[in-house]
Amino acid sequence: MQRKIIHIDMDAFYASVEQRDNPELRGKPVAVGGGGRRGVVAAASYEARAYGVHSAMPGFKAAKACPQIIFVKPRFPVYKEVSRHIREIFHDYTDLVEPLSLDEAYLDVTDNKKGIASAARIAAEIRAHIQEQTGLTASAGVSFNEFLGKTASDIKKPDGLTVISPHEAEAFLEHLPVERFHGIGKVTARKMHRMGIRTGEDLKAHRLEDLLRWFGKAGRHYYHIVRGEDDRPVNPNRLRKSIGAEQTFSEDLTDPALLRAKLEPLCKKVFGVMQQQNNYGRTLTLKFKSTNFQTHTRSKTYQSDFTRLPDLLLAATDLLEHHYAEVVPVRLIGISVSTLQREHPGSGIQLELDFE
Repeated sequence: MQRKIIHIDMDAFYASVEQRDNPELRGKPVAVGGGGRRGVVAAASYEARAYGVHSAMPGFKAAKACPQIIFVKPRFPVYKEVSRHIREIFHDYTDLVEPLSLDEAYLDVTDNKKGIASAARIAAEIRAHIQEQTGLTASAGVSFNEFLGKTASDIKKPDGLTVISPHEAEAFLEHLPVERFHGIGKVTARKMHRMGIRTGEDLKAHRLEDLLRWFGKAGRHYYHIVRGEDDRPVNPNRLRKSIGAEQTFSEDLTDPALLRAKLEPLCKKVFGVMQQQNNYGRTLTLKFKSTNFQTHTRSKTYQSDFTRLPDLLLAATDLLEHHYAEVVPVRLIGISVSTLQREHPGSGIQLELDFE
């Protein structure tokens, strides 16, 4: 049986919630977060996006691009509650729901609770229910696998619905610019452009061996997606890949003693989550952001999981002392633990890995 997959993506979710709850913000450029010299934009309304403002942009750059922008403090408990309501709507149709974040999810409606044959009709009903019950709009992509569903949902944002049927997929992908492929980022797209690869048709013309040589293991992914091949199941029990925490400083830090002091509460927070979930990991990643907003990471995989807070703090401190001088002054520091037990049950000893 041909699968029927829907990807639902809320439109400018955080910013739209703020505009919904505060009528004075409607129709105006809004950025959630980002206030002050050192703030970072978490989400931008479509009015702000028209000026080039986007998530992860430093707040001062957003204000420069759009002087009339309005910065709003994030209200994550509110966003989580709205997200919970939206997921309840999803579960009215299927229990095969794979959340990707608070504002997007995959749904497998091949065999749905309402017995509706048309996935496009289900997507339209879900979007209508979301708007009726939350006052927010969502975009949807409908196809026969996750990759095409995700790609389709971006085509007519905001408040759009795009269907890619099996007989349309080949032509759709051949005409699609490579930068519109989900999973091909800006850097890779520029590299492809330099190689004369601008559309799916160009990408499809190359052999698997060539793509592996040029792009590493990602080349295999590109080889399959350009042919519409994606067998990943919609997984309602999607495993968490990492647990992390970070902090942005009000002033740039260069003193290693101060940086070490900032590590302790981050380690406590990360360890607390691992302990609460009984899900420990063995790969530690230290993240720095320098004053020019470049992000640097240093990672090391250990022979056993971090099941004690002192061990995690000692390992984080060791990584910091070996690498902080490469990136100071520092405006942000963060840590994360991956290779979690639930993601890699029974995994063996791994080699040490350092990377930037």
